Formats: sequence, C-alpha cells, structure tokens
Amino acid sequence: MVRARETALELFSTQGYGATSMRQISEKSGISVGNLYHHFGSKETIYQQLLDEYWSKLLDPKDELQQLFERADFPDDLEEMAALIERSVGAYAPYIMLIFIDVVEFRGRHIHAFYESMPARFAAAYQENFARKRREGRLGDTDAWCGDAGDALALLLLHGGEVFRRAHALRHGAARGSEEFIRILRLGVLPRTAPARVGAPEVATAVKAT
Repeated sequence: MVRARETALELFSTQGYGATSMRQISEKSGISVGNLYHHFGSKETIYQQLLDEYWSKLLDPKDELQQLFERADFPDDLEEMAALIERSVGAYAPYIMLIFIDVVEFRGRHIHAFYESMPARFAAAYQENFARKRREGRLGDTDAWCGDAGDALALLLLHGGEVFRRAHALRHGAARGSEEFIRILRLGVLPRTAPARVGAPEVATAVKAT
C-alpha cells in the first residue's frame, strides 16, 4: 500500500487532515475505498503511519544529520548542522507539514510521545560534550538540558533553526539567514557585558564575536 501512503502524504500535507477524505485518497491512488479500510482500518491510521515513517527516517543511524548529532560537537558544528538541516527539510518537507497539521488539528496528540522523549535523546548525546566545554571555559554555566530549556534546545536542533533561517531568508537571503541564526545561537542577542536581567551582575564571557 505504498501508493496509498504516498497519496495520503501529498493530500494531508497540502490540504490538511480534516479536509482529506478516504474517498479522495482512493480516487487519487486508484485503490478502492474498501481496500483502504481493509488494509489500514481508518484514515487516522494512515496519518499515524506516515508520522512513524518520518520518525524512522530522522532516527536512522545512517542519516547524515543523525550522525552529526551523534558526534555531539555543538556549537562548533553549527555551519555543518545548518546545511544538513536545510537538506533534511527539503527532503522531508511533506512529513514536516504533518507536524504543524497535528499541532493545529489534533493539539499535538500524535507527535507528543516523540517530542516528549526528544530532550532525553539529545541530552544523552550532548551532555558530556557540554560539560567538557564548560570546564574548558568555552560554554557558559547554564544547564542547557534543564526542564523547558532542554525541550526548547532539542526542538531547535531538530527543526527550529531551519524555520528561523527560512523566515529570515525571505527578507535577507538564505546565506545571511543561516549566518544570523548561527550568530544568535553562539553569542545570544545581548551585548557581551549586558546584565542578564534588571539588577543582575554583568555576565563575563569567554566567547568573542568575530
């Protein structure tokens, strides 16, 4: 039923889940409605299988981006990461649309488990690297994997950078979009000696802008 899943992916990603019917999938794929229900059971099962297919692609040890995460050299590998994320988004764009659709139409019900487990996966790969770089004075003393911060960083590593980069590229060009996002990740948006908050002491840094 590969054709049915490919057709469903095209329809879901372009017009949403609710606006796509089994009859539309049937007509476009050439597979009868009866056969679709016999094989999948429901439209939602097809949708879930497509998301599972995407998770498998993302976590494939042979995937270039997954191999970069395993090397755990963040933030020194940001330029390479940006290029690989751009390539990944280009290859998996229809699947990524399913994520946004799930947030809007299902309040994240189908993607919750994957994203809930994501910070722990990234922490397992990156914690040792982060600790070593903090000891060397190359990173600040913030715990990047603590609570919501860990969730945000994991999501940023997986998708957020490309979303930001593309939005920035619409106004300033793709290359500058990547450069600006990398600069913000490395250096933040505050001046290097700016207080973190009102009344807080000035923050020293070992990283200098270039």
